[in-house]
This record gives sequence, structure tokens and C-alpha cells, in this order.
Amino acid sequence: MSQNNAYANFAKKVAHICGKPRTFSLAVAVIVVWILTGPLFAFSDTWQLVINTGTTIVTFLMVFLIQNTQNRDTEAIQLKLDELIRATQGAHNALLDLEELEEDNLDAFKRKYQALAELARQQLVRGQLDTDTPEP
Repeated sequence: MSQNNAYANFAKKVAHICGKPRTFSLAVAVIVVWILTGPLFAFSDTWQLVINTGTTIVTFLMVFLIQNTQNRDTEAIQLKLDELIRATQGAHNALLDLEELEEDNLDAFKRKYQALAELARQQLVRGQLDTDTPEP
């Protein structure tokens, strides 16, 4: 198993576990215990440092795990959408890799589709259908 694959599997499992209500409850319990121990430690700087350090470390690590999971999910969704475009008769194959285009190119596509949407709304106002392919 490659190192990337091992990390992806680890990230997927941790993200799955961290999204469960039990994990949230455990985090709340840790904070409650920390609060309850405040008087025992006289609300000292060390007492505060423990929670600050712990939450900072967990947050730092979770950012990378969540980003990995989100990147994989986004890529999978893009591939599914690409397949739908590719398999739909009359769809524009030029849209297959929009996520790879520069901002100017994306804006040009966006303006084109905004114009099509405006035309469709005008057709609806005139009592026409907006479900046809508007291009000749």
C-alpha cells in the first residue's frame, strides 16, 4: 500500500469517526471536565494552557484531514459531473474540465449561461416552456 493511499484511508476513517455524535459528545465531556477542574487548579495559567494547547493541536491536525477528505469528495463529484456531461447527448464537452480553467475563461462561460437563464425566464413570462435546448 502506498504512503498516499495509507494517508487517504487514515484520513477517511478519522473524518468518519470525527463526524459522529459520540465524538462530539466526547469533546464536550473533555471541556466539561476541564471546566470542573478549574477550581482544583485555581484557574491557573497551566490549567488554561492545557486546553489551549490541546485544542490547537487537534484543530491543526483536523484541518489537514478534513482538507484531504474534501479534496477527494470534490474530485469524485467533478468526475461524476464530467461523466454526465459526456454521456448527455447535446451537452457541451468543452465544459468537462471547467475547474481547470482560468478565472477569465470561467467568467465567459458564466456570462453565456447567465444570458441563457435570462432568456429562459423571459420565455416563462411569455408563457413558453424553458426546457428546450436554446441553441440552434
